[in-house]
Amino acid sequence: MKTYIKSYFSVYQGLSTPAWMLALVMLVNRSGAMVVPFLGVYMVKHLGFTLENAGILLSCFGIGSVVGSSLGGWLTDKFGHFKVQLFSLMGVIPMFLLLPKLTTMPSLAAGILALSMISDILRPANSVSLAYYSKPENVVRSFTLNRMALNLGFSIGPALGGFLAAISYDLLFYGNAVAATSAAIIFFVYFRNKEGNKKEKTDIEELEVPYQSAYKDVPFLVFTLLSILFAICFFQLLSTLPLYYREVYQLSEKNIGVILAYSGVVVFSLEMLIVHIAERRTTAANAIIIGVFFCGLAFASLVITHGIWLLYVSMFILCVSEMLAMPFMATVTLQRSNVKNRGAYMGLNSLSLSAGLIFAPYLGTKIAANYGFNILWIGTGLLMFITAVGFYILMKKMVLKKN
Repeated sequence: MKTYIKSYFSVYQGLSTPAWMLALVMLVNRSGAMVVPFLGVYMVKHLGFTLENAGILLSCFGIGSVVGSSLGGWLTDKFGHFKVQLFSLMGVIPMFLLLPKLTTMPSLAAGILALSMISDILRPANSVSLAYYSKPENVVRSFTLNRMALNLGFSIGPALGGFLAAISYDLLFYGNAVAATSAAIIFFVYFRNKEGNKKEKTDIEELEVPYQSAYKDVPFLVFTLLSILFAICFFQLLSTLPLYYREVYQLSEKNIGVILAYSGVVVFSLEMLIVHIAERRTTAANAIIIGVFFCGLAFASLVITHGIWLLYVSMFILCVSEMLAMPFMATVTLQRSNVKNRGAYMGLNSLSLSAGLIFAPYLGTKIAANYGFNILWIGTGLLMFITAVGFYILMKKMVLKKN
């Protein structure tokens, strides 16, 4: 335990203060992310929508996320990461206040679409900001610190959200608005006049490189497609998995929140250390491949038997998948880009995750409603195993091209 604690804290050494402040902003913002994991349950239980209609509405969240991620990359390259992040943090506040007033499918679809779009404009801008404020040797750890903050927030948010949902679902939306307001204030106060690291010689030379469109980088586009397949399966976590807990295990909102909070605690406790070890002992390609494989294993394990303990085991495996795959997907994206097109590349990286938010709830609820949850979990496992093979083949070619 002493060795673990020493290793755990050693991985934080050398990270810049702005990287810590960005992590704090994400922690506060994500702690208020109570609505998303409960949206499906809210629409089925509280508004009386069918499982398939709830899936369609949740897909609107993904559509808005794709639009926001793509737009965020372009806006970041044009206006800068500070302005884009501030706009996103402030723009979601009125949307959270409006959403509980929308109770019909058309109005709720429009509200969810707008909320998601404004919220996910933040992603590419935040990624570029991390690269801007971090030394080159600390970029991966800065991304991991940021993700760790997100996951700590995700452990706080659902736990608090489950408690608030038991009182009133309206409190979920208002809690999100309060958190977004707090995050916007912290971000503005600290970063309004903040400069990044001084440019090194290599960075100045990079400015002379001709602009190359991320959308013409064929290997990276294939990488993005495989990342979308991963996201479709992984984001069952936010759509069909809570519904599975509710429909099959008859868990209450509080107990669902506890399991989701458990996932955040696991990632918060282990991600920095695991990524640090993976950086030293393996390649980004291997980390991604193993992470994708574990994603399939996590969902496929749900069909083995029945028991609350299995839900926690499966969730732990899914956490390991996330810790290995997502940070190194961002790393590969960063390595393929330069200072002139970084916003577009990070926008594609965010888009891959956002695209998963479109198809995950729609396909997940469709399959679960017509064929049952077990078929969904088996299909998810098979797709991830195939995707892992795809990453193995692609990453070998990407490394050869880079060399």
